[in-house]
Amino acid sequence: MSRGPRALVAVLAVGLALLTGCTSDDGQADPPAQQVADVATDLTPCPAQPDTPAAASDLPAVSLDCLGGGTLDLTRAPGVPTVLNLWASWCGPCREELPLVQQLADAAGDRVRVIGVASKDGMPQATSFAADAGTTFASAFDGDGEVMTGMGVNNLPHTVFIAADGSVAYFQVGPVHSLQEFEELVATHLGVQL
Repeated sequence: MSRGPRALVAVLAVGLALLTGCTSDDGQADPPAQQVADVATDLTPCPAQPDTPAAASDLPAVSLDCLGGGTLDLTRAPGVPTVLNLWASWCGPCREELPLVQQLADAAGDRVRVIGVASKDGMPQATSFAADAGTTFASAFDGDGEVMTGMGVNNLPHTVFIAADGSVAYFQVGPVHSLQEFEELVATHLGVQL
């Protein structure tokens, strides 16, 4: 046999040995999918909502688990004026806005509820990003982006101002640049002075 065919046979023999030595199913099960309830985070649980159905709105009929515990159900009225901020770790403008959302949550107290929705993100990335930004306000997890899709949104951040009855008062597309701007939006669209 000449050198060319011998080299080819050697390569094929090594390849065959490698193929028989490991397979895609080597007896180990896939790791279980991480559940929202299993995530350690400093985020506040989502507050309980009344059993009252939300008024007709442009929000999708979605219920999401919250990273700190609890559930966000967009089919139910929040019971208090609410600011819903859609964010993600991969969103550049969210990196500057998320600390402002936390400032709004701190300033709002119990007069306005502030809730985030980690959108089209992974749980480890979202919780790490929230921790890095120093946020503790409640945030639901929407890894598949159901809320974004249901609202026809394809960019972040996006903030929804929701009346106590669940109707949408205002959509803010793009980032808010200061706490003062957030406070003005809350006053204008939710009628609450902070």
